[in-house]
Amino acid sequence: MELADKAKHVSQCLQLAILLEAGAHKPGNVSVVTNFEKTRYEHFLASAVAVGPSFEAAAKKGTEIGEGRVPVANVGVGQVIKNSVTVVNAWQHGGNTLLGTIILLSPLAIAAGMISTAAFKISELRKNVRLVVESTTPEDAVNVYEAIRIANPAGLGKAPDLDLYDPASTRKILEERISLYRVFKIAEKYDTVCSEWVNNYPITFDVAYPTLTEQIEHKRDLSTAIIQTFLKILGEYPDTFIARKTGMEKAREVSLEAKEILNLGGLATVEGKKRLDRFDRELRRQSNLLNPGTTADIVCAALALCVLGGYRP
Repeated sequence: MELADKAKHVSQCLQLAILLEAGAHKPGNVSVVTNFEKTRYEHFLASAVAVGPSFEAAAKKGTEIGEGRVPVANVGVGQVIKNSVTVVNAWQHGGNTLLGTIILLSPLAIAAGMISTAAFKISELRKNVRLVVESTTPEDAVNVYEAIRIANPAGLGKAPDLDLYDPASTRKILEERISLYRVFKIAEKYDTVCSEWVNNYPITFDVAYPTLTEQIEHKRDLSTAIIQTFLKILGEYPDTFIARKTGMEKAREVSLEAKEILNLGGLATVEGKKRLDRFDRELRRQSNLLNPGTTADIVCAALALCVLGGYRP
Protein backbone atom coordinates (compact mmCIF):
# COMPACT_ATOMS: atom_id res chain seq x y z
CA MET A 1 0.00 0.00 0.00
CA GLU A 2 1.41 3.40 -1.00
CA LEU A 3 2.09 6.00 1.72
CA ALA A 4 -0.80 8.29 0.73
CA ASP A 5 -3.21 5.38 0.32
CA LYS A 6 -2.22 3.88 3.66
CA ALA A 7 -2.59 7.17 5.53
CA LYS A 8 -5.98 7.77 3.91
CA HIS A 9 -7.04 4.24 4.84
CA VAL A 10 -6.09 4.78 8.49
CA SER A 11 -7.96 8.08 8.57
CA GLN A 12 -11.06 6.52 7.04
CA CYS A 13 -10.99 3.71 9.62
CA LEU A 14 -10.90 6.20 12.48
CA GLN A 15 -13.56 8.41 10.95
CA LEU A 16 -15.84 5.40 10.50
CA ALA A 17 -15.31 4.44 14.15
CA ILE A 18 -16.39 7.95 15.23
CA LEU A 19 -19.50 7.82 13.05
CA LEU A 20 -20.51 4.35 14.23
CA GLU A 21 -20.03 5.24 17.88
CA ALA A 22 -21.88 8.54 17.59
CA GLY A 23 -24.90 6.93 15.93
CA ALA A 24 -25.51 4.23 18.55
CA HIS A 25 -28.19 5.10 21.13
CA LYS A 26 -25.99 4.91 24.23
CA PRO A 27 -27.57 6.02 27.51
CA GLY A 28 -26.95 9.65 28.37
CA ASN A 29 -25.19 10.47 25.09
CA VAL A 30 -25.99 12.13 21.78
CA SER A 31 -27.00 9.59 19.14
CA VAL A 32 -28.85 9.36 15.84
CA VAL A 33 -32.16 9.55 17.78
CA THR A 34 -31.19 11.69 20.80
CA ASN A 35 -29.67 15.16 21.16
CA PHE A 36 -28.63 17.61 23.82
CA GLU A 37 -29.92 21.17 23.80
CA LYS A 38 -26.76 22.61 22.26
CA THR A 39 -24.97 19.53 20.94
CA ARG A 40 -26.68 17.44 18.31
CA TYR A 41 -25.94 14.39 16.21
CA GLU A 42 -25.10 16.51 13.16
CA HIS A 43 -22.33 18.18 15.17
CA PHE A 44 -20.67 14.78 15.56
CA LEU A 45 -21.11 14.08 11.85
CA ALA A 46 -19.41 17.36 10.98
CA SER A 47 -16.65 16.63 13.49
CA ALA A 48 -15.95 13.19 12.04
CA VAL A 49 -15.58 14.66 8.56
CA ALA A 50 -13.46 17.58 9.76
CA VAL A 51 -10.93 15.49 11.68
CA GLY A 52 -10.05 13.23 8.73
CA PRO A 53 -7.14 15.25 7.31
CA SER A 54 -5.50 15.53 10.74
CA PHE A 55 -5.64 11.77 11.25
CA GLU A 56 -4.30 11.25 7.74
CA ALA A 57 -1.36 13.56 8.48
CA ALA A 58 -0.75 11.69 11.75
CA ALA A 59 -0.65 8.35 9.93
CA LYS A 60 1.83 9.78 7.41
CA LYS A 61 4.07 10.84 10.29
CA GLY A 62 3.79 7.33 11.65
CA THR A 63 4.96 5.93 8.34
CA GLU A 64 7.99 8.23 8.42
CA ILE A 65 8.81 6.89 11.90
CA GLY A 66 8.42 3.33 10.71
CA GLU A 67 10.78 3.97 7.82
CA GLY A 68 13.37 5.53 10.12
CA ARG A 69 13.14 8.98 8.54
CA VAL A 70 11.79 10.76 11.66
CA PRO A 71 12.49 10.07 15.35
CA VAL A 72 9.33 9.22 17.27
CA ALA A 73 9.93 12.15 19.66
CA ASN A 74 9.66 14.54 16.69
CA VAL A 75 6.28 13.31 15.49
CA GLY A 76 4.40 16.07 17.34
CA VAL A 77 1.37 14.20 18.68
CA GLY A 78 0.44 17.31 20.65
CA GLN A 79 0.28 19.32 17.44
CA VAL A 80 -1.86 16.58 15.87
CA ILE A 81 -4.30 16.85 18.78
CA LYS A 82 -4.34 20.65 18.64
CA ASN A 83 -4.86 20.70 14.86
CA SER A 84 -7.68 18.16 15.17
CA VAL A 85 -9.50 20.08 17.88
CA THR A 86 -9.07 23.37 16.01
CA VAL A 87 -10.56 22.08 12.78
CA VAL A 88 -13.40 20.29 14.58
CA ASN A 89 -14.21 23.53 16.39
CA ALA A 90 -14.27 25.40 13.09
CA TRP A 91 -16.61 22.95 11.37
CA GLN A 92 -19.46 22.84 13.87
CA HIS A 93 -21.10 24.95 16.57
CA GLY A 94 -22.08 22.24 19.05
CA GLY A 95 -19.19 22.73 21.46
CA ASN A 96 -16.86 19.98 22.58
CA THR A 97 -17.72 16.88 20.57
CA LEU A 98 -14.51 14.86 20.24
CA LEU A 99 -11.77 16.04 22.61
CA GLY A 100 -11.39 12.76 24.51
CA THR A 101 -11.78 10.74 21.34
CA ILE A 102 -9.12 12.80 19.56
CA ILE A 103 -6.69 12.38 22.46
CA LEU A 104 -7.18 8.61 22.33
CA LEU A 105 -7.17 8.19 18.55
CA SER A 106 -4.26 10.48 17.63
CA PRO A 107 -1.54 8.12 18.98
CA LEU A 108 -3.44 5.25 17.38
CA ALA A 109 -3.32 6.96 13.97
CA ILE A 110 0.44 7.40 14.30
CA ALA A 111 0.86 3.83 15.58
CA ALA A 112 -1.05 2.43 12.59
CA GLY A 113 1.09 4.43 10.20
CA MET A 114 4.22 2.92 11.76
CA ILE A 115 3.20 -0.60 10.72
CA SER A 116 4.84 -1.63 7.47
CA THR A 117 2.33 -4.32 6.46
CA ALA A 118 -1.20 -3.90 5.15
CA ALA A 119 -2.59 -5.77 8.17
CA PHE A 120 -2.85 -3.91 11.46
CA LYS A 121 -2.16 -6.46 14.19
CA ILE A 122 -3.60 -5.41 17.53
CA SER A 123 -0.46 -6.38 19.44
CA GLU A 124 1.72 -4.30 17.14
CA LEU A 125 -0.64 -1.33 17.32
CA ARG A 126 -0.48 -1.43 21.10
CA LYS A 127 3.31 -1.65 21.14
CA ASN A 128 3.54 1.35 18.82
CA VAL A 129 1.03 3.35 20.86
CA ARG A 130 3.19 2.89 23.94
CA LEU A 131 6.23 4.13 22.04
CA VAL A 132 4.39 7.20 20.78
CA VAL A 133 2.98 8.31 24.14
CA GLU A 134 6.16 7.63 26.10
CA SER A 135 8.18 9.70 23.61
CA THR A 136 6.14 12.89 23.98
CA THR A 137 7.77 16.25 24.66
CA PRO A 138 7.04 19.44 26.64
CA GLU A 139 5.99 21.04 23.38
CA ASP A 140 3.38 18.30 23.00
CA ALA A 141 2.09 19.17 26.48
CA VAL A 142 1.79 22.86 25.64
CA ASN A 143 -0.09 22.07 22.42
CA VAL A 144 -2.52 19.78 24.24
CA TYR A 145 -3.13 22.47 26.87
CA GLU A 146 -4.06 24.82 24.02
CA ALA A 147 -6.28 22.14 22.46
CA ILE A 148 -8.16 21.63 25.73
CA ARG A 149 -8.69 25.36 26.12
CA ILE A 150 -10.09 25.48 22.57
CA ALA A 151 -12.45 22.55 23.17
CA ASN A 152 -13.41 23.93 26.60
CA PRO A 153 -14.89 20.72 28.04
CA ALA A 154 -17.29 20.85 30.97
CA GLY A 155 -16.22 20.00 34.48
CA LEU A 156 -12.64 21.26 34.47
CA GLY A 157 -11.78 22.49 37.93
CA LYS A 158 -8.52 23.95 39.19
CA ALA A 159 -5.69 21.44 39.26
CA PRO A 160 -3.29 21.43 42.24
CA ASP A 161 -0.29 21.44 39.90
CA LEU A 162 0.22 22.56 36.28
CA ASP A 163 -3.28 24.02 36.15
CA LEU A 164 -4.60 24.36 32.61
CA TYR A 165 -5.59 28.02 32.96
CA ASP A 166 -2.53 29.21 34.89
CA PRO A 167 -0.05 30.92 32.51
CA ALA A 168 2.75 29.85 34.83
CA SER A 169 2.01 26.22 33.96
CA THR A 170 3.19 26.62 30.37
CA ARG A 171 6.39 28.30 31.51
CA LYS A 172 7.03 25.56 34.05
CA ILE A 173 6.39 22.80 31.49
CA LEU A 174 8.91 24.30 29.05
CA GLU A 175 11.51 25.37 31.60
CA GLU A 176 11.49 22.08 33.50
CA ARG A 177 11.05 20.00 30.33
CA ILE A 178 7.90 18.21 31.50
CA SER A 179 6.61 15.88 28.80
CA LEU A 180 2.96 15.35 27.91
CA TYR A 181 3.29 11.80 29.24
CA ARG A 182 4.33 13.19 32.66
CA VAL A 183 1.47 15.71 32.63
CA PHE A 184 -1.03 12.92 31.94
CA LYS A 185 0.63 10.85 34.66
CA ILE A 186 -0.38 13.56 37.11
CA ALA A 187 -3.93 13.67 35.74
CA GLU A 188 -4.52 9.91 35.54
CA LYS A 189 -6.02 9.80 39.03
CA TYR A 190 -9.05 11.84 37.95
CA ASP A 191 -9.23 11.36 34.16
CA THR A 192 -9.63 7.96 32.50
CA VAL A 193 -8.42 9.21 29.10
CA CYS A 194 -5.13 10.30 30.68
CA SER A 195 -4.98 7.00 32.56
CA GLU A 196 -5.38 5.10 29.29
CA TRP A 197 -2.50 7.05 27.79
CA VAL A 198 0.02 6.40 30.54
CA ASN A 199 -0.94 2.77 31.13
CA ASN A 200 -0.99 1.61 27.49
CA TYR A 201 -4.77 1.73 27.04
CA PRO A 202 -5.75 -1.13 29.40
CA ILE A 203 -9.52 -0.56 29.26
CA THR A 204 -9.49 -0.08 25.48
CA PHE A 205 -7.36 -3.11 24.60
CA ASP A 206 -8.11 -5.50 27.46
CA VAL A 207 -11.80 -4.90 28.10
CA ALA A 208 -13.59 -2.77 25.50
CA TYR A 209 -12.09 -4.30 22.36
CA PRO A 210 -12.56 -7.98 23.40
CA THR A 211 -16.09 -7.23 24.61
CA LEU A 212 -16.99 -5.43 21.40
CA THR A 213 -15.58 -8.12 19.12
CA GLU A 214 -17.39 -10.81 21.11
CA GLN A 215 -20.63 -8.85 20.96
CA ILE A 216 -20.30 -8.30 17.21
CA GLU A 217 -19.76 -12.01 16.65
CA HIS A 218 -22.62 -12.96 18.98
CA LYS A 219 -25.24 -10.34 18.12
CA ARG A 220 -24.39 -9.48 14.50
CA ASP A 221 -26.07 -6.14 15.26
CA LEU A 222 -23.48 -3.40 15.62
CA SER A 223 -25.67 -0.93 17.50
CA THR A 224 -26.55 -3.56 20.10
CA ALA A 225 -22.89 -4.59 20.34
CA ILE A 226 -21.83 -0.98 20.95
CA ILE A 227 -24.47 -0.40 23.63
CA GLN A 228 -23.71 -3.66 25.44
CA THR A 229 -19.98 -2.81 25.37
CA PHE A 230 -20.77 0.69 26.63
CA LEU A 231 -22.70 -0.79 29.58
CA LYS A 232 -19.85 -3.19 30.32
CA ILE A 233 -17.27 -0.39 30.49
CA LEU A 234 -19.52 2.01 32.40
CA GLY A 235 -20.46 -0.74 34.84
CA GLU A 236 -16.84 -1.50 35.69
CA TYR A 237 -15.25 1.96 35.46
CA PRO A 238 -17.01 5.05 36.88
CA ASP A 239 -17.06 7.75 34.22
CA THR A 240 -14.59 10.50 35.11
CA PHE A 241 -16.46 13.04 32.97
CA ILE A 242 -19.43 12.56 35.30
CA ALA A 243 -17.15 12.54 38.35
CA ARG A 244 -15.59 15.89 37.45
CA LYS A 245 -19.03 17.49 37.20
CA THR A 246 -20.96 15.82 40.01
CA GLY A 247 -18.46 13.91 42.16
CA MET A 248 -17.20 10.34 42.26
CA GLU A 249 -20.04 9.11 44.47
CA LYS A 250 -22.60 9.97 41.79
CA ALA A 251 -20.38 8.47 39.09
CA ARG A 252 -20.30 5.21 41.07
CA GLU A 253 -24.10 5.25 41.35
CA VAL A 254 -24.35 5.56 37.57
CA SER A 255 -21.92 2.68 37.14
CA LEU A 256 -23.90 0.50 39.53
CA GLU A 257 -27.07 1.05 37.52
CA ALA A 258 -25.25 0.21 34.28
CA LYS A 259 -23.99 -3.02 35.82
CA GLU A 260 -27.48 -3.97 37.02
CA ILE A 261 -28.94 -3.34 33.56
CA LEU A 262 -26.27 -5.55 32.01
CA ASN A 263 -26.99 -8.24 34.60
CA LEU A 264 -30.62 -8.12 33.47
CA GLY A 265 -29.43 -8.82 29.93
CA GLY A 266 -29.30 -5.27 28.62
CA LEU A 267 -30.83 -5.10 25.17
CA ALA A 268 -31.19 -8.88 25.08
CA THR A 269 -34.15 -8.94 27.49
CA VAL A 270 -37.42 -7.07 27.90
CA GLU A 271 -36.61 -6.08 31.49
CA GLY A 272 -33.13 -4.96 30.48
CA LYS A 273 -34.53 -2.77 27.72
CA LYS A 274 -37.04 -1.17 30.11
CA ARG A 275 -34.36 -0.37 32.67
CA LEU A 276 -32.03 0.93 29.95
CA ASP A 277 -34.71 3.29 28.64
CA ARG A 278 -35.37 4.58 32.16
CA PHE A 279 -31.62 4.91 32.76
CA ASP A 280 -31.20 6.96 29.58
CA ARG A 281 -33.98 9.36 30.60
CA GLU A 282 -32.53 9.77 34.09
CA LEU A 283 -29.05 10.58 32.77
CA ARG A 284 -30.50 13.28 30.50
CA ARG A 285 -32.68 14.82 33.18
CA GLN A 286 -29.97 16.87 34.90
CA SER A 287 -28.76 19.18 32.11
CA ASN A 288 -26.35 16.53 30.81
CA LEU A 289 -24.36 16.51 34.04
CA LEU A 290 -24.59 12.73 33.97
CA ASN A 291 -23.38 12.32 30.38
CA PRO A 292 -20.93 9.35 30.37
CA GLY A 293 -18.76 10.98 27.71
CA THR A 294 -15.48 9.34 28.70
CA THR A 295 -17.05 5.90 28.38
CA ALA A 296 -18.12 6.83 24.85
CA ASP A 297 -14.54 7.87 24.04
CA ILE A 298 -13.24 4.46 25.14
CA VAL A 299 -15.87 2.64 23.08
CA CYS A 300 -14.90 4.73 20.05
CA ALA A 301 -11.25 3.72 20.49
CA ALA A 302 -12.30 0.05 20.66
CA LEU A 303 -14.33 0.53 17.47
CA ALA A 304 -11.25 2.02 15.83
CA LEU A 305 -9.31 -1.14 16.66
CA CYS A 306 -12.11 -3.25 15.16
CA VAL A 307 -12.21 -1.26 11.93
CA LEU A 308 -8.41 -1.15 11.61
CA GLY A 309 -8.49 -4.91 12.16
CA GLY A 310 -10.76 -5.42 9.19
CA TYR A 311 -14.30 -5.15 10.57
CA ARG A 312 -16.81 -3.64 8.16
CA PRO A 313 -20.46 -2.94 9.02
